[in-house]
Amino acid sequence: MNASNGSAETLGIGEVAARTGLSVHALRFYEREGILAAPVRREGGGRRRYTRGDVEWLNLCIVLRASGMPIPEIRRYTELARTGAGTEPDRLALLRAHERRVLDRIAELHRSLDIVRHKVAVYEDHLDQQPAQGS
Repeated sequence: MNASNGSAETLGIGEVAARTGLSVHALRFYEREGILAAPVRREGGGRRRYTRGDVEWLNLCIVLRASGMPIPEIRRYTELARTGAGTEPDRLALLRAHERRVLDRIAELHRSLDIVRHKVAVYEDHLDQQPAQGS
């Protein structure tokens, strides 16, 4: 678990997969797609080594993806974050646009839930009015 040079603690790809819930395949995909905030370090033999910061970044990306943000937008956000100071307005705009989409989706889900609840109530009322079987 420790880096061979004695510097910051690093994790192998299997450990990162376990901590994030992503598969090893998904981690490699994220790397290929340019979604990691920093290049993945390699040790002798080419094995990937991740920092705690990498894991934190991946967890943010997982949340963004789970909330419906497309991979190209996550990549754009990553690029802006990598660039650093001066990109905050662009990052904020990107996140605000995504926030609006998430809120719209939540409102849509609430409307759907209202319909489902109505149908459940209709069936419950219908079944409550049925004579008890076996009496």
